[in-house]
Amino acid sequence: MLSEKDIDFLRKVFSDYDYIMTTAQLNKEKLHYRDIQRMLEAGVVEKVKRGYYHWTESFGGSEVEIINRLFPDAVLCMETALFHYRYSDRNPVEWNISIDKNVSRQRTKIDYPFVKAYRVEPALVTLGETTDKIDFIDVRIYDRDRTICDVLRNMNKMDKEIFNKAIQNYVKDPKKNIPNLMRYAKELRIQKRVKDLIGVWL
Repeated sequence: MLSEKDIDFLRKVFSDYDYIMTTAQLNKEKLHYRDIQRMLEAGVVEKVKRGYYHWTESFGGSEVEIINRLFPDAVLCMETALFHYRYSDRNPVEWNISIDKNVSRQRTKIDYPFVKAYRVEPALVTLGETTDKIDFIDVRIYDRDRTICDVLRNMNKMDKEIFNKAIQNYVKDPKKNIPNLMRYAKELRIQKRVKDLIGVWL
């Protein structure tokens, strides 16, 4: 069992690392295997993936902080972006990220939070990337037009209701940028699909 004094000390240690620590960082703070096991058993930390732990208490509910830390090279996409832009009212159970297809699959196998990785050509990872805030935290996320292009690319794997709402809400959105949409569509080789499914509404 951990005493209140122990928990206060550990809380302070984790706060210095934004509440996410690696095994190496814990060891540097003289917290070793037995200490980590005690923290896990007490429920004050949870294992994110091999070698990564986050402080559970008063974490702020921000899973995006963990996503940023584990995947600084990824961009939020698909249903995560749809919900962010209010093109969908369904809060996805997984964080959708776009990542270089050459990245090890082991990197995206994490226990918490749930992640769905879309693996793309390296040159396409940053196409349409912008910066925005989720839970007051800066994130890399695709803009509206790239998001819709990805939706069209993956339409056969998507829930039909989410797909239809996304298209309708994009068409009505005054912030859409059709020249950007067409430029991305050319890069992603979906020009015909864009013209057939978006063009009729414009």
